Amino acid sequence: MKDLFVNGVKKYMDTTLVLNNITFMVNEGEKAGIVGENGSGKTTVLKLIAGILTLNHCAGYPYAPVPPGYDEGWVILPKEVTCAYLNQIPDYEAGIKVIDVLNLAFEEVYALEAELRSLEKDMQHAKEAELERILKRYDNCLKVYESKGGYEVTEKLNRICKGLKFSEEFLNKDFSILSGGEKTTAALGKLLMDSPDILLLDEPTNHLDMESVEWLEEYVRNYKGTVIIVSHDRYFLDHTVTKIIEFEEKESDTYQGNYTEYLRLKEEKIRLWQETFREQQKKIGEMETSVKQLREWASKGGNNKFYKRAASIQNRLDKIERIERPVTKKKDMKLNFIETGRSGNIVIKAEGLKKAYGGKVLFEDGEVQVYYGERVALIGQNGSGKTTFLKMLLGEEVPDDGIIELGSSVKAAYLPQQLVFSNEELTVVECFREDISILEGAAREYLSKFLFFGSTVYKKVKHLSGGERVRLMLARLIFHEANLLILDEPTNHLDTSSIENIENTLEAFKGTVFFISHDRYFINKAAGRVLSLERGKLISYAGNYDDYKEIKEKLNRQAENKPADTPAKKDSIKVKPHGGCGRKKEEKKEDTAERKKNLETRIENLEKEISSIGESMNSPHILLEELNKLYRRQEELSAELDFCMEEWMDCN
Repeated sequence: MKDLFVNGVKKYMDTTLVLNNITFMVNEGEKAGIVGENGSGKTTVLKLIAGILTLNHCAGYPYAPVPPGYDEGWVILPKEVTCAYLNQIPDYEAGIKVIDVLNLAFEEVYALEAELRSLEKDMQHAKEAELERILKRYDNCLKVYESKGGYEVTEKLNRICKGLKFSEEFLNKDFSILSGGEKTTAALGKLLMDSPDILLLDEPTNHLDMESVEWLEEYVRNYKGTVIIVSHDRYFLDHTVTKIIEFEEKESDTYQGNYTEYLRLKEEKIRLWQETFREQQKKIGEMETSVKQLREWASKGGNNKFYKRAASIQNRLDKIERIERPVTKKKDMKLNFIETGRSGNIVIKAEGLKKAYGGKVLFEDGEVQVYYGERVALIGQNGSGKTTFLKMLLGEEVPDDGIIELGSSVKAAYLPQQLVFSNEELTVVECFREDISILEGAAREYLSKFLFFGSTVYKKVKHLSGGERVRLMLARLIFHEANLLILDEPTNHLDTSSIENIENTLEAFKGTVFFISHDRYFINKAAGRVLSLERGKLISYAGNYDDYKEIKEKLNRQAENKPADTPAKKDSIKVKPHGGCGRKKEEKKEDTAERKKNLETRIENLEKEISSIGESMNSPHILLEELNKLYRRQEELSAELDFCMEEWMDCN
């Protein structure tokens, strides 16, 4: 058995207590996720399991008393278990390429392969007893080679490089000149190739695009060993793990199921805790009242029986194990936004958009319209042009052709991916008031809506966490009464609590929201439409991320199940120059011509219907509910039109 057991771990970092009572078990082959706020000790536990950190026990532990500052508990692993940790990004000497780093995972296999080749040469000249000895050694070496996956090295290397999108150019780069994100991704590739018994992944989805994350999900699900994942990517956890270990207040609690099931179980646990607490408080109150009354009666009547009975009840009362009051420490931002007034019906408009850098075309005839009140997510692979689109929208970049503009009466507020404050030495309240005419008392009242309470408003900006920085920036942006929020990766490097606060903010916001994100769980909660940047085109999908995936899968299935008269099918038919097969060929040509004609008629009708809907949507008197219905119908017709166009092209 290769089970992992973490038992009662208490850990100090210097003089700071970071873990107080961490206990959990992960069985062999199990996939577990660790969740908790930033600073709750998740990474520390992974490093303890990996052996990067050790527990500093006092002399004589566990039998001697433990002085303050010494660690307690155990991390129990079988000796033969191999364990690898993602966040170990080693530095290599200059000249070591990425492919060389990846091949380090197969050092043992390559050494065995070299030994096999050497033994094969020795066999050519050996005779009798010497040959038998070499053959025996060769057989043993071959068994080890097979057990280490020697015959699967090339396939495994190709599969992981393809899944993580390691291009030939990237593989031939010097590891030393890579960015932090590229080094992390390369380290992840090597880690997956190592195939340890226990795989420890610390925020593995950072720096990966959606396609690579989805590939990693599949890889983790099918991984034969144990996987422990620290992640704020709730969608990734939902699709990979079967157990959630929550870190809170330096202690741990375990829930069976994925992330969504964990939320349900935790909510149910808190509800039962509250009910049990209320019942106990009611019982205690009744007993205290009885004690008080009995003592009063005994005092007035001089009856010792009442004293004895009061003492008996008090004795039972003193022995009750008191249930702690449930404390829900989570604070949500509950906001009422004041806007400058609604914008026009069309908030963002792009027509014939074209943009290229060097020889790479990012946009080719890009078209999109975003309407008032919509929540639209822009998705696409890394480097596909998402941030360039935002820069063109904000006027920071100029398109090579076409137009991109904001609609009438639009007042936009932009939250960039990298948050920069002009003076980070200022306190939160000073930073908020920097370019706003508002009294300090009113500023503090407003900031409290964004969870800046009490003395936290005097915390310097440079000491704020990632979530606090986002909240402060949102407070500044929203105070200016915007009716359009433009967000670039707003959930990057934030803990779950901070992300949920942003989700609550956007839910309360009454204007239009346009955002870029790789966080699929966030897109599911925040978006009503998905814009996918595919091959230089902006393709619109109604609904959230799950709806987008469903439509994409449906279109892929339709493409795979094309009728037999498509060119792909005809190419596989060997047509003879005479006999019945010749007549079948002529009939097939007639069928194709008829199908092409029907498709042209359908395409013409679809274009007319889509155009008619577009005119209706531009009406200034249209209601938001009706606008959404028209928009959904337009998206359905557009998807059908795309499919018909593909069919028509196949008929040519």
